[in-house]
Amino acid sequence: MEPVAVADVADATELADVAARTFPLACPPTATPENIAAFIDAHLSADRFVEYLTDPQRVVLVAHDDGRIVGYCMLIRGLPDDEDVQQAVTVGPTVELSKMYVLPDNHGHGVSAALMKTTLERAAALAVKSVWLGVNRQNQRAQRFYAKHGFTVTGTKTFHLGLGVEEDFVMVKAI
Repeated sequence: MEPVAVADVADATELADVAARTFPLACPPTATPENIAAFIDAHLSADRFVEYLTDPQRVVLVAHDDGRIVGYCMLIRGLPDDEDVQQAVTVGPTVELSKMYVLPDNHGHGVSAALMKTTLERAAALAVKSVWLGVNRQNQRAQRFYAKHGFTVTGTKTFHLGLGVEEDFVMVKAI
């Protein structure tokens, strides 16, 4: 695996492909294929990644292996206007860890840990006091990973998945 790097606009199409392949893995078994597809179309297209990559409030980190993207995550400065998140994230300023995914063939190879290490380094460089994320209540594997890296559950929020509504935990790590 190569060092984690900051993505650029040239990565948008490959990021969208990785996102489309990995996002369904984090969805609960009750999520419908239609709702998953609608979310991917609305939020994980190449055009949306171009928007993310050109937004000064965001940074997309990528992990490469043999020159191809095998995992990525996004950092977003600040808190959304979501009251549940605002109540759960009490240490600020903060940055959101969003969309952290790794291709299945690369699970267990240190990709997630490398992305997390770089995420926390970038957050510290931004002089924030915390990092927060939302994770589906049924995604115990991800919850264990985040807890291993010092995140704790501080609240809950809803997550709109297509026409469906999922329940997420909000997890926070003080920096």
